[in-house]
Amino acid sequence: MSVIMPDTVIRPEDRERDSNASGGSGYIVVVYDNDHNTVEQVIHILMTATSCTLAEAEVETWEVHHLGKSVVHHGGKEECEKVGGVIRTIGIRVEVIEE
Repeated sequence: MSVIMPDTVIRPEDRERDSNASGGSGYIVVVYDNDHNTVEQVIHILMTATSCTLAEAEVETWEVHHLGKSVVHHGGKEECEKVGGVIRTIGIRVEVIEE
């Protein structure tokens, strides 16, 4: 199986700017389990998309696998859409939802 890894990373300074641009509205990124991606792929894409730590990505991946879904990111709409877009590149179902 070949995996295309994105070269887009959301930097902390981008998160702050996008969050401020949202006008105070909060959004979340929800990732859903599937039978196609490995645990390692999910951990890697979460770290790439959200700049989270390995430990955080492992917890979120555990939730996805065992609970069927996990909230993997909070932020402004534009930022969450970017994060969701990166995660989708490996075929994972993602929703961006207003809190």
